[in-house]
Amino acid sequence: MAVSAKLSKKDEKFLDMSLNGNMMKVILYVGTPLALYQMLSQLFTILDTMMAAHISKESVSAVAYLSQINHILSAVGSGLAIGAGIQISRAFGEGNNLLVKKRVSSLYLLCLSVGVLMLVGILPFTGQFLKMAGTPESLISVGTSYFVVQMFTMVITFLNNVYIAVERAHGNSKLIFRLNILVIIVKLSLTAYFVYILNSGLVMIAVASLISQLVLLIVAVRNSIMGDGLFSFSLSAVSTEKEVMGPMIKNSIPVVVEKALFAFGKTIINSMCTLYGDVMVGAMGVSNNLGGITTMPQNGYKDGAAAVMSQNYGAKKYKRVLDAFWSLLIINVLLGLVISGFELWQLDFFAGLFDSGSAEFHEMIKLVYRYEALGAVPLGINSTVIALLYGLGKTDLTLFLNMARVFVFRIPVFWYLQNFTSFGQASVGIVMMVSNVSVAVLSIIVAAIVIVKFKNSTNCS
Repeated sequence: MAVSAKLSKKDEKFLDMSLNGNMMKVILYVGTPLALYQMLSQLFTILDTMMAAHISKESVSAVAYLSQINHILSAVGSGLAIGAGIQISRAFGEGNNLLVKKRVSSLYLLCLSVGVLMLVGILPFTGQFLKMAGTPESLISVGTSYFVVQMFTMVITFLNNVYIAVERAHGNSKLIFRLNILVIIVKLSLTAYFVYILNSGLVMIAVASLISQLVLLIVAVRNSIMGDGLFSFSLSAVSTEKEVMGPMIKNSIPVVVEKALFAFGKTIINSMCTLYGDVMVGAMGVSNNLGGITTMPQNGYKDGAAAVMSQNYGAKKYKRVLDAFWSLLIINVLLGLVISGFELWQLDFFAGLFDSGSAEFHEMIKLVYRYEALGAVPLGINSTVIALLYGLGKTDLTLFLNMARVFVFRIPVFWYLQNFTSFGQASVGIVMMVSNVSVAVLSIIVAAIVIVKFKNSTNCS
């Protein structure tokens, strides 16, 4: 059966803008809806934490700890979506429409298969799995059912991530924004109803997440199977050909490993935090959420810019790849300065949203975030470098940077602070600052080397 891969007028118009338009405008056009989505997504994560705090401060810690374990598993789906999405964007830039269609269709089926295998392999052994992950007994008893529901949500999110990556590849950022606003509204409404009206426990927060992701999945399936457009799913286009699957898998493996090990490293940090009591895990989780208000928009622009860089690389417009890099750097540095500065100014207010009425927990949150906020601008620089590496397909270097961030600049430094200094609880915040600043310095070095080699190999100036 012949595979139809039609390029719509809308896709043709976007590709022309990506390859020929003013680069700052292109990055803002593609990235702003993604940045707004990421920021709102982070805000709903924060509201989730606030609602968990309404149940108990132990629930806050359970959500913080188990979320990191879930991130380890989710790394497979998100890594495939990112790595393969870049290759879809490159084929789009090259004008190879049939290859785009085959990669899109094959990616959907691959992610579904992986998700089902993970459910079958983990769910029957949930208790043992959480113990192996070093989860404190007090948090296992609070959060096991929550984790089980989150596992089902994770598989649905695998497919949703692919859909979002595909829409991002052809510049459909506004649709992504609208759909995710819908998800957030459903999620927050249900969570508020379960927690404040029904006085339900932690598991119903996970159920609210499951239902909201199902809503997005329904829309994704509908949009993906309608018509015969370039970015729609077709079973006849699914292919195991080396040209189709090879670059996607090769590009994705370092991203999967990077995200899984990064999340695993965070679970180690969470375990180390229990030296100061289980509640400190919650304080660090809240601080990470506050930091995410800055870093998530930066990541939104990063994702959009990486797709644009990949398209221009595929079209051999090499100078525009670097133009995108410099435009993104300006945006991310400004975001880091403005948002983190505002949060530090209003830190007492933000800490009060999560402290469950505990003065001790309130001060813990402030103590940690005062240090973590200093990494906002450095992380903007790091995010910009990651976008360049994604766009060029150098995901092995993104693996290197993120592994260094956790396993060189964070875990060993935290161990040293705990065992050879008298900083005490402040060590939790200090280690975040040190790791974020250090990885930014390393990112600058890597970017300098990559850009020089890129210029020499492409003769672009």
